[in-house]
Amino acid sequence: MSTVEIQAKDVKALRDRTGAGMMDCKKALTESAGDIEKAIEILRVKQGKKIQDLGERTATEGTIQSYIHAGAKVGVLIEVDCNTDFVASNDEFVAFAKDVAMQIAASPTVSYISRDDVPEEQKAAESRVYEQEAADKPENVREKIVSGKLDAWLKGIVLLEQEMHHPKFEGKTVQQLRDELTAKTGENVVIRRFVRFAVGQ
Repeated sequence: MSTVEIQAKDVKALRDRTGAGMMDCKKALTESAGDIEKAIEILRVKQGKKIQDLGERTATEGTIQSYIHAGAKVGVLIEVDCNTDFVASNDEFVAFAKDVAMQIAASPTVSYISRDDVPEEQKAAESRVYEQEAADKPENVREKIVSGKLDAWLKGIVLLEQEMHHPKFEGKTVQQLRDELTAKTGENVVIRRFVRFAVGQ
């Protein structure tokens, strides 16, 4: 039986349509042999009311928020999009954008929104470094060491995988908060882009 190779763009398309997490989308696509409509059904059965098909509705409304850290040495601009101007002006939606901007200000290593955005050549270069570091380890554990280190490195540079620093979020990740907001608003919540400024960098 040939397994269908799941493309990153299909995972992204399914996430955009359902607001479900990346791994859940990937599993559902694998289960449905790459059929997006079937994958949406699978997600709806597994996650119930939390998931709805947002269709091809593109997130064309949204908000741009900023955060300037005390001392004015670090600042962040972020764009978070949704489907309607009603949600774009919703207090919870705006607060989410501001909280994520503050998270970025406190996370100097964050450079990408999702793992899909990290260039393959950068991942490959990082893997090569870890392979060299693990060269003296037994062969059967090398691969595990490399993939563990690569995973930790990705978590450090990918925004959606960041655990929110503020204790009020109880260790939830940006992705979890985004998914909760998507479920609550019934809209496609998309962190479109961000830029972090630091004096002298």
